[in-house]
Amino acid sequence: MTETKPTCTVRRGRIFPEIQWTEEQKEQRQAEREAFRARCLPIFERLKPELIETHYNWYITIEPDSGEYFINQDQIKGALEAREKYPNHRFHTFRINETGVCGTI
Repeated sequence: MTETKPTCTVRRGRIFPEIQWTEEQKEQRQAEREAFRARCLPIFERLKPELIETHYNWYITIEPDSGEYFINQDQIKGALEAREKYPNHRFHTFRINETGVCGTI
């Protein structure tokens, strides 16, 4: 008796094909993200010199409306702390180093 291999149908495409973003919507979303980061960046730049000394390569999660920030070694735990205190707000997380990001730009 010969065994046959099952053939898998390769399905390619979007999970939700009815949701298609136009180029303008993609650009608008990117501009919103950059504007939000720009609001958080001055807070990070103000704190960076002192935090590099004590918390190098940790993460800082910033809530820009209040100016409050959360520092943690784990990126996820810092975001969870922020979400617990401000459940309906947006945050931005930076890495506490010279560039504010992981890796190189």
